Amino acid sequence: MRIAMVGTGYVGLVSGACFSDFGHEVVCVDKDAAKIQRLTRGEVPIFEPGLEALIAKNAAAGRLSFSTDLETAVAGVEAVFIAVGTPTRRGDGHADLSYVMAAAADIGRALTGYAVVVTKSTVPVGTNRKVAEALRAANPEAEFDVVSNPEFLREGAAIDDFMRPDRVIVGVETARGRKVMAELYRPLSLREFPMVYTGLESAEMIKYAANAFLATKITFINEMAALCEKVGADVKMVAKGIGMDGRIGDKFLHAGPGYGGSCFPKDTKALARIGQEHAAPMQIVETVIKVNEEVKRRMIDKIVDLCGGTLRDKTIAVLGVTFKPNTDDMRDAPALTIIPALVGAGAKVRISDPQGRHEGEALLPGVKWIENPYQAANDADLLVLLTEWNEFRGLDLAKLARKMANPQMADLRNIYDAAEVRDAGFTAYIGVGR
Repeated sequence: MRIAMVGTGYVGLVSGACFSDFGHEVVCVDKDAAKIQRLTRGEVPIFEPGLEALIAKNAAAGRLSFSTDLETAVAGVEAVFIAVGTPTRRGDGHADLSYVMAAAADIGRALTGYAVVVTKSTVPVGTNRKVAEALRAANPEAEFDVVSNPEFLREGAAIDDFMRPDRVIVGVETARGRKVMAELYRPLSLREFPMVYTGLESAEMIKYAANAFLATKITFINEMAALCEKVGADVKMVAKGIGMDGRIGDKFLHAGPGYGGSCFPKDTKALARIGQEHAAPMQIVETVIKVNEEVKRRMIDKIVDLCGGTLRDKTIAVLGVTFKPNTDDMRDAPALTIIPALVGAGAKVRISDPQGRHEGEALLPGVKWIENPYQAANDADLLVLLTEWNEFRGLDLAKLARKMANPQMADLRNIYDAAEVRDAGFTAYIGVGR
């Protein structure tokens, strides 16, 4: 099948590359000419394990290409995916749909025959019907069906999520549209990965509800961590104990500095706003948003307490600033709240992160970037573990302690055992919820 993917951000690139690996002919379209030139040269602008090789493989096979010419890319295709950004709109917390609607209008003008127009972007309930209106307004003679096909890709594991999904959600209202979508995802159905067909509104809601529920699990265990610290319990044992209950599950029950990234912050705010607009307040979601911000501030208090109440002139080595491992994404990362607070309190901050510098240099002024975690720890007063990269899970703790002026650790991901850290020569250790 011939597919056009409008938008070459995280979702568009991963989806386009994976569809081409299914054997479809895919053109990824973007208005950013410099970005398209880079992609054509084989340069991938984001870090995602396996993506560069997947793009190279399918580009070489002639199944995947990149273009700025939307009109040519869309002409004659059987499906067009909208995979543009829907950032939080300033002032009201709602998703900004301007890119989606602009893409829909452009697609409508470019359609030359029947095609399924698929919204891959995360959009509020009711958006796909507005997309249909925009298509019709741009081209009253166009023949199309609009489909909602939300993505559930985890950064750092996106290719595996696409190729081996828990489920594929398809919001579609016509037999013709359903047939096209079934053919697009035929390789997955042959391997018996579940396809769930719903109406448009249900598909839109599933995406928001899923992300809000996962954000709630994270925030719940972070609140439990605060209570564990007060009563002498260990949140890791609590999480293990409740996670073994099949009704709860053990995923997203890892206490830490709060959630971040491109989805959870944006989608919880949008869902809260949707609830307010429909007079059905999402009180749990609103509380999750509030508590998540409080969790970040609590991490700052932990660090200040460990440093004796003041950070002035203290040298702090921070390991990891991306919102999670195996990505270069800094969007709404806890580091963007925590590190400026440290710098603002007078600390000298050094950062080591395998992929964070590319975005982090502009977002975190007043810090030094060090490639090696041991170099970052040299003569430091405190080591802060903020992102659980694999590179930081097996550090030589004794070597770190010897290098530091004041060997103390704030392990905000509970990577290490307190006794192990102290035995290695650290004089103080704090985790989360222990």
